[in-house]
Amino acid sequence: MPALLEICVDDSIGLRAAIAGGADRIELCSALELGGLTPSAALVEQALQAGCPTHMMIRPRAGSFVLAEGEAELMVEEIRIAVSRGIAGVVVGALRPEGGLDLDALALFRDAARDAAIVLHRAIDLVPDPVGAVREAAALGYDRILSSGGAPTALQGMAILAAMVAEAGQRLSIIAGSGVTPDNVARLVAETGVREVHGSASAPGAEPDAAVLRLGFATGPRRQTDRRIVAQLRTALSEQETA
Repeated sequence: MPALLEICVDDSIGLRAAIAGGADRIELCSALELGGLTPSAALVEQALQAGCPTHMMIRPRAGSFVLAEGEAELMVEEIRIAVSRGIAGVVVGALRPEGGLDLDALALFRDAARDAAIVLHRAIDLVPDPVGAVREAAALGYDRILSSGGAPTALQGMAILAAMVAEAGQRLSIIAGSGVTPDNVARLVAETGVREVHGSASAPGAEPDAAVLRLGFATGPRRQTDRRIVAQLRTALSEQETA
């Protein structure tokens, strides 16, 4: 089987484009330009009605993954609501001030997710020992980890990603993400052993109106999921499997 293709989207246009291009799974967010935040209830409902397996980002704000007082409880409630709606999985992360995984918060999230899949997101790329963190996440019962191997892009982090895949074994799945393109995805799968990849498959949109920029409602062109790039990723993965 070709590696599974997950596309992250943050609006209804991107959702439709990802599905039309052949995505196997959606990671649903808002504000992808901030790394992804919790999406709106209406967008979640659209994704559920679309029928493509969907993992929902649970991240209440941009910035640090060190949780402030009350944020873990807020995230637990978001997870419970998402699971009650029938979401296939949730995507979470939390770090301690000294840089390791916040195992107490992550355990709360695992319990709240119940039978839904639970994914540790790229907060793991900030820990001193991502391979050791794989062991910790597996012990908590996490199903997947999204990572770039601690590097700005997955291609740069391939050596660590391969070590994470080896450490994970059959306990959980490592998803390679960040900078994944049709040109590099086959190499990424071949050299790391990942069986799932994650990308935005996006292209820059139109330049915002000058007044929108002047008043601070945008900082430049907004990237938008491109159905053709999704399809190219799908083709590259299929060809890599048969090569």
